[in-house]
Amino acid sequence: MNRFIASGVVVIALAAVGLWWVVGRAPAPGLDLGATAVAQDAGSDGPLIEDMALGNPDAAVTVIEYASFTCPHCRAFHQGPFKSLKADYIDTGKIYFVYREVYFDQFGLWAGMLARCGGADRYFGIADLLFQNQSKWMASGDPTGIAAALRRLGKTAGLGEDQINACLQNGDSAEAMVATYQANATADGVRSTPSFVINGKLHQNMSYAELKSALRDAGAE
Repeated sequence: MNRFIASGVVVIALAAVGLWWVVGRAPAPGLDLGATAVAQDAGSDGPLIEDMALGNPDAAVTVIEYASFTCPHCRAFHQGPFKSLKADYIDTGKIYFVYREVYFDQFGLWAGMLARCGGADRYFGIADLLFQNQSKWMASGDPTGIAAALRRLGKTAGLGEDQINACLQNGDSAEAMVATYQANATADGVRSTPSFVINGKLHQNMSYAELKSALRDAGAE
């Protein structure tokens, strides 16, 4: 079963809960993400974070994946079918692949901030490390332990300690990421992860064979 966004509400009642999963009810040391962060709705003019993408931007088919770094089904996709998708469709220029983060909790947001810390060129490499080691960096279930594990993973990826701290303490970036997630997921009607928007049509999690069929119908081959 896919991981579903609470009550089908894409914004996860951000205003009602005071954005607790961004600032954390018990934030880890060095991870003050800004107590005044406020999510913006899809119609706002606030700052938005750029998409991370792979492949040919001029391809006839665009695939947008919505996924969370804390979602086990997303991990299963990225450790399996995604590798085939990349070899068969992304690297061959048949599709343009866009990855958009979903935040179920503060830990998924922290992971997203770490992934972006190396810039666009290193994003997917760090994202792959996050999925590969998902069970390890999430193991403690404790904010302090998870923060420390993410820092170690960042160093494994070649990021410096000061660089990691600067990324994870950037409250403006956290706010913009939440606003971007809320606007995009609302516009695309995303309610679970992983979800795929193929040339504007929303699909839920599926096997690689089903994904290939959907891509064929969209004109990827």
